[in-house]
This record gives sequence, C-alpha cells and structure tokens, in this order.
Amino acid sequence: MSIEPDNTHRTPAKYNAEGQPYGVQTVSFVRRGSRLQGRREQAWDQYRERFAIEVPRNLSDTSVHSDFRLDVDAAFGRKAPLTVEVGSGLGEAVTAAAHDHPDRNFLAVEVYLPGLAQTLYRVGQLGLENVRVVQANAPEVLETMLHPGSVSELWVFFPDPWHKKRHVKRRLVQRSFAELAARVLEPGGIWRLATDWSDYAVQMRSVLGESTEFKNLHDGERSGHESPLTQVWASGVERVVGGAPVREGKLPVSTGNASVGDDEDSTGGWAPRFEGRELTSFENKAHDAGRLIFDLAYRRA
Repeated sequence: MSIEPDNTHRTPAKYNAEGQPYGVQTVSFVRRGSRLQGRREQAWDQYRERFAIEVPRNLSDTSVHSDFRLDVDAAFGRKAPLTVEVGSGLGEAVTAAAHDHPDRNFLAVEVYLPGLAQTLYRVGQLGLENVRVVQANAPEVLETMLHPGSVSELWVFFPDPWHKKRHVKRRLVQRSFAELAARVLEPGGIWRLATDWSDYAVQMRSVLGESTEFKNLHDGERSGHESPLTQVWASGVERVVGGAPVREGKLPVSTGNASVGDDEDSTGGWAPRFEGRELTSFENKAHDAGRLIFDLAYRRA
C-alpha cells in the first residue's frame, strides 16, 4: 500500500489513547544521531530494500501515516506466528530468537536508525529470512499499522526507565500502551517485559495488574524473600549510581528510580528469566552493576 506523506501542514492526522495528537504528545524516546558508517552503512544499503518496512510518514521520520496497514503475510512472504519486539536496540535479542525459531516471524520496532542497521547486519551474518525491521514510534505501530489480533508475542525488554521523577510520564509502559498491546495481541497471546529498575518493574506490574485484558502467568510467584524486589530493597543497590558507590560530594542520580520499601514484597508475580531472551550487552552491564532483572509475562485474555 503506497500513501504519500502529507507535508502540506502540521496538523496531526490522529490522536493517541490519551487524546493527544501524535507529534505533540510526550514520547518515550530521545532522538539520537542517525549517521551510519562502516559495516552498518553497508548493511543498511544491502538489506534495507529486502528487510526494512517502508512506512508512509505523517509528521516525522518515526511517525506512521494513520491510513497505513501492514500486510504482515505479504511483508514476510508467508503466514507464520508474529513476534514484535518494541525497542529492539542493536537487534541482539530479536535476531538470536529468529535464528532459533525459523518457524516464526519477527518484527523489530526501533526509532534509532543505527540500531536497525546493526540489526540488519546481524540478519545478514546469520542468513535470516524471518526478520523485518521498521523505524517507527511504537504506539503508532500498535494503534494503526498492525491489524488487531495479529501478534502472537509482544516483547518490551529494558525500555528507557527515565530516571528523574519529573520524566516518569515518558515511560513507555503505561495504561494507554497496555490498551494498544491488548489491541494487537491475539487471544492467548503473550506479552513479555523486562527491566533492571525496580520502580519501573513495580509500575509495569501495577499497569498490567489493573488491566482486565491481561492475566499474569506467574501470579503470586516469587514473593516474600524470593522476590527480586525484596532483595533490591535489602541490598540498597539502586541507591547508588550504576551500582557503584556515590562519589564524595555527588548526589546519586539514579535514586529517582529506586523503589521504596523496607519490608518484603508480598505481591510477587515475577516471572523466571525468559529463556528465549538473548543475554545482551545491555543486560550484562546491569548484572555487572549489581542490579537485578525483573521479568514479567502476561497472557492476553
């Protein structure tokens, strides 16, 4: 489907679940450099036409025209269960999973162009045919680009935690995003989440717990002294910068993300580490800093 982007005015074509026009509402990402060089530039030039979804734009190079609908079967050249990773980064997780599960289709959604180029480099290195990438704002992908009930699994691994309290509103996993996730997931579909910051983990658990569209696959599990939340509270690791001691005269910039608790987490609901998630360089850094990983898994009702 070919739709020319409307560049004649700046009026947004649609509104998000919070009633804010796209291009105006708070987004969960900060634009970084888009320059490609070396092997990333080569990979983008070589594989873009074959594996990158060309999206008609409305406002910016990460927007999705509200009339665009992705024909997933045509994009992949076959019909197969679809896994969507939101914020795919450098593509470590999605390409490893695609390699291990050639019977599934994988869509990597990312706003950072060098990350998508690195993903395509991995696709080429592994000789994958079941990965597609798209540079787009994830809420727009879930609200209009993908058809309802078209996704088998949705992954949100280590989204930006937005350390400062005044920036918490920019976090991706909020009620409005959960509604969009419910829209695209098929009945019985799985939403997997992971973060290395306990305050965001508690927010994720609260948002999904309040939704009637999702059921926690590990409800009540890993509570009390077995809860990673209890362990974080006891260790105090999040009250230091990056897991390291605070320098004399400096304030711990990460304490805005440290959840507050001096007792045991009686709620639990934490999933075991998802075995299908490649141990990425980012996750390794969290381990090196002494932070714990919080996994959550929910089934679409």
